[in-house]
Amino acid sequence: MIAGKRDLIVRELEEGTGATIAVESDKGGLRSAMRIWFGDLDEPHGPIAEIRPHGLRGHKVSLTFGNYAGAVIHQIKSASGEDVQLARALVDSIDDEIAVTIAGQSMNNWSVNDGSFQLTATLRHDGSPDEDRAVSRVCREVIVPVMAAMAELIGYEVIVEETLADEPLIEGAIKPATVNRRERNPRNRLLCIRLHGEVCAVCGLDPPRRYGNAGSIIEVHHLEPLSSLAVPRPYNPADDLRPLCPNCHRAVHTRRPVPWSIDELKDLMVVANG
Repeated sequence: MIAGKRDLIVRELEEGTGATIAVESDKGGLRSAMRIWFGDLDEPHGPIAEIRPHGLRGHKVSLTFGNYAGAVIHQIKSASGEDVQLARALVDSIDDEIAVTIAGQSMNNWSVNDGSFQLTATLRHDGSPDEDRAVSRVCREVIVPVMAAMAELIGYEVIVEETLADEPLIEGAIKPATVNRRERNPRNRLLCIRLHGEVCAVCGLDPPRRYGNAGSIIEVHHLEPLSSLAVPRPYNPADDLRPLCPNCHRAVHTRRPVPWSIDELKDLMVVANG
C-alpha cells in the first residue's frame, strides 16, 4: 500500500526539490493516498500534492492550495520572470506520455493566480502501483518537478553550513571558522539533467556509469553569464543550461570575465591531446 512508502517519498522529493517535505497518509475515499507539502508550512498554508493509485496500474497526482494559502499565493505572484520561466520549464519537462492538465489554463503559459489553481497528472505503470519502483517513478517524473516548480515560485533557497580553515595561529594549528555558503539553485540542476541528461557536454563523461552510486556529481553551467549580457533577455532554461563534469566546469571558468564556450574548450582539448 502507498501508505507504507512514506520514507521513500520523502527521500525522493527532498533530494529533488531542495526543500523539506512533510507527508501524511490520507485514507479518505476508496483507496488510500499520500498528501505532501513543504515541511516549514502548515498543510493549509501552502501547495499540497496528493498521490493516489488510479485504476489497476496507475497513479493520479493532484496539486492544489490549502484553505489558508493566501500569503504564499501573494508571494508566488511576485516571483521574478526568471523564477516563473524555471517553474514552467520544470512542469514542461514532464514526459509527454504523462497526461498533465491545469484547470482552466494553457500548459504553456500557466500561473498561480488564486487558491483555485489545480494541476492534475495521471500515469500508467507496467506493474503494480504499489511497487517501490512505481512509487519512485511517479515521484521523480511528476511530483518532484511539480513541487520543485512551486518551491521556485515561493523562493526557497538552500543554505549549507561548512567549516573553513582560517589562518593558523602557529604552524600546524587550525582555526576553524563556520560560514554560510549559498548553494546554487538545486532546481536548476534538476531541470538541466531532465532536459539534457547527466553526461558532460564537453568531455562526454557519464558520472553515474563511471562511479556508480557516487556519481551524482554533474554540475550546471550557464552558457551566458547574466553579468555579461549587454541587453537583458528572457531566461530560457532549456537553452541556457548545460551539464558539465566538475573538471570541465572548472576549466570553462579559467577564462575571465567571459568563460570559454563549450566548443572552445573542446577545441583546446583536441589541441592538448594531439
